[in-house]
Amino acid sequence: MKLLALFFIFTCALSAFSQLGPTEQPKTLLWKIEEKGTKKASYLFGTMHLMETDKFFLPKKVEKSLRKSEIVVLELPGIPNQAETMPLLQLQNGTFFDFFDSLQTDSIVRWANEDLKLNTDLFLSIITPMKPFVLVQMASQIHFMGKTTSYERTLIQLAEENKLEIAGLETILEQLSFFDNLEKSDQREMVMECIRNPKALKDETTMLQQLYLQQDIYELYQKIVTDTGILAKQQHTFLDNRNKSWIPKIQTIIANKSAFIAVGAAHLAGPNGLIQLLQNADYTVTPIPLNFDTNQ
Repeated sequence: MKLLALFFIFTCALSAFSQLGPTEQPKTLLWKIEEKGTKKASYLFGTMHLMETDKFFLPKKVEKSLRKSEIVVLELPGIPNQAETMPLLQLQNGTFFDFFDSLQTDSIVRWANEDLKLNTDLFLSIITPMKPFVLVQMASQIHFMGKTTSYERTLIQLAEENKLEIAGLETILEQLSFFDNLEKSDQREMVMECIRNPKALKDETTMLQQLYLQQDIYELYQKIVTDTGILAKQQHTFLDNRNKSWIPKIQTIIANKSAFIAVGAAHLAGPNGLIQLLQNADYTVTPIPLNFDTNQ
């Protein structure tokens, strides 16, 4: 089930996270990045890709940090539109059901009938040409349909209102390739995990949201990666390697402009998290306390 968290906050004991002890880790989602010898500051903010609207909150300090910046940097340079992404979601060869045996196929169709409330013919017409992770995305959204607010959309709107440049650390094709490159068995298990216990997905999302609102990026990181499933197996693909590939891009951007960088909160903590990697590159990374209760 931990793999599904990648759709929400798109990894090593706590003592390894930094030189601070476990009880000394600052709880905040906003960090200031400074390079020695320059007065220009940039900011790093951890988001959650799927947040229930009644829990969504954006402290004023986050908005102020964004407005003080010259460029807003997200994982993607904007919200992909359906026309761009649809071809990337479809298999070039074969069908969705080539990944599953007959019993698994029956379980998937039954789940679609009971949880998605789709009749079999309609479901088959939708899912047959698609890649397996599309069903995982459907499953992750079903319990929250129409009840979520996007941090990315909100930050893009603020950037546009303030006439700030918007850039991305990777492309939609690069993001989707992380799932395409999984072994067929891992893609199959990824789907079966989410239909075996649909309630577990909702419960886990609620737990991750609570950790996010507590701003405990270290505990959130630990919850996601201390799993025996696919995510733990593919930690280097989904978190470590992406973080390492982002650092040179971030360095180039902040060398020239004050940037507000917003990525999934799971990318911040850990020995290969962005905070530690920036510190390793000789940047000063300072926590900025946020108070969700008083809008500060």
